[in-house]
Amino acid sequence: MKKFLSVLLAAMMVLSVCSFAGASSLAGTYDVTIWVANEIVDLTKQQVEAFNASNDAGIVINATIEPVSEADAATNMITDVAAGGDIYCFAQDQFSRLVQAGALAKLGKAAAEEVSAANDAGVVGAAKSGDELYAYPMTADNGYFMYYDKRYIPDEDVDSLEKLIADCEAAQKYFAFEMNTSAWYAASFFFGTGCVSEWKTDDAGKFISVHDTFNSPAGLIAAKGMKKLVDSPFHLNSSSQDSFASNAAIVVTGTWAYTDIEKMLGENMGVTDLPSFEVDGQQYHLGSFNGCKLMGVKPQEDAVKAAALHRLARYLTGEECQMQRFEARAWGPANLAAQQSEKVQANPGLAALYKQSPYSLPQGQIHGSWWDIAKVIADDVKAATDEAGLQQALQNYEDKMAALFTMSEEEMNAWGVIGSIGGTMWDKDFPMTEVATDVFESEALELHAGEEFKCRQGASWDVNYGSDGLNGANVKVEADGTYKVQLNVAEGTITLIAQ
Repeated sequence: MKKFLSVLLAAMMVLSVCSFAGASSLAGTYDVTIWVANEIVDLTKQQVEAFNASNDAGIVINATIEPVSEADAATNMITDVAAGGDIYCFAQDQFSRLVQAGALAKLGKAAAEEVSAANDAGVVGAAKSGDELYAYPMTADNGYFMYYDKRYIPDEDVDSLEKLIADCEAAQKYFAFEMNTSAWYAASFFFGTGCVSEWKTDDAGKFISVHDTFNSPAGLIAAKGMKKLVDSPFHLNSSSQDSFASNAAIVVTGTWAYTDIEKMLGENMGVTDLPSFEVDGQQYHLGSFNGCKLMGVKPQEDAVKAAALHRLARYLTGEECQMQRFEARAWGPANLAAQQSEKVQANPGLAALYKQSPYSLPQGQIHGSWWDIAKVIADDVKAATDEAGLQQALQNYEDKMAALFTMSEEEMNAWGVIGSIGGTMWDKDFPMTEVATDVFESEALELHAGEEFKCRQGASWDVNYGSDGLNGANVKVEADGTYKVQLNVAEGTITLIAQ
């Protein structure tokens, strides 16, 4: 592998200084493996055929197109770069790991400038390491915004958190915003006041530091705004579209919920960006995370093939192909021209997402423990009775963050069971001990039918196992009983052993 990576590095250096004088230098047939999500395999085949017919360089792509999800693609590439797809799609939160693994070939200067100018700045930022662009923007549709029921929420109130809370309380309807169990949503208030949480890793991918400003004057303002919502008797800790069927008038969620909500509310459905909140006479627009899908090109030993692959990747992520994916699967384009098209703007969910975009931050590589640490801020904020209590909530958060960098090797390697077990709500790790090589067991636990859990390492979500292996789905308990949870890391299996 080291030899392979060194060859790839040399190839990338050649690409960075090499330019091809004429189209004829790329002419030829190339055998290429492409990994895309299962739902766009057929469409991608058509797009590759269109590229072969339309490119003026004489490039012919003999493509093997394989269904590999964005989540699995990154894991597979990192495990074995040499065996990975020549072109592959992945979620933006895997970007840093792929760069560190040498699995992404950076774009040339001219291509980077063209791609950067044509696409959403947030997505372009998610594809950069330093000042270099290492991937092609593909979608910009993984974020959240606000759906509301027009029968209870006047359109003129949608920009004010305070008015929205008052409307819900007057109608005795819920304001569903997942504050207490999801850091992804809770960060909204902090991003709205300019706070950041930016993580740094070493070359091996280990987290070595974080620049986090949640515990700051701006963070205190965010906590004050959050408290207005979580203190309301009609705040509902949920991001599910089903909340509309459970007496909600507002639900903060994403594009994936659009179809179901439209069916439930019909002409009464309203969709827009998140509101602003007021503290000490100043307005702060709620922020959000934004997520996207990117397309990467694997570094190649053959610089000419690499150039052809980059031509293909640029085509597959261009305006026309992004619009084709929107029309076929309603994937939100990253391309600016496509975003402004009548068809895309006519989709209320995507229009609301793009309206929220200026207030959103890309979700980069984040320590797996952060999600557990940050999701309890809302509980601490709700429990606070004065400003000192709010400040203490932020201090508790900062202390937990600092502890991440003082964990012993033993703690970072330890395995535990976490879930909805015995009244816990994914907020306690039950320790496991090694009983054989790569086999770990918990103490006897009282489990109940319907409870769910996973096994994870180092009290972090970076490495976890579920019912179908690494990063798999939650394990569901089928019957009440006393069990030991056994994890076989080598096989990737979890077994319940009745006691």
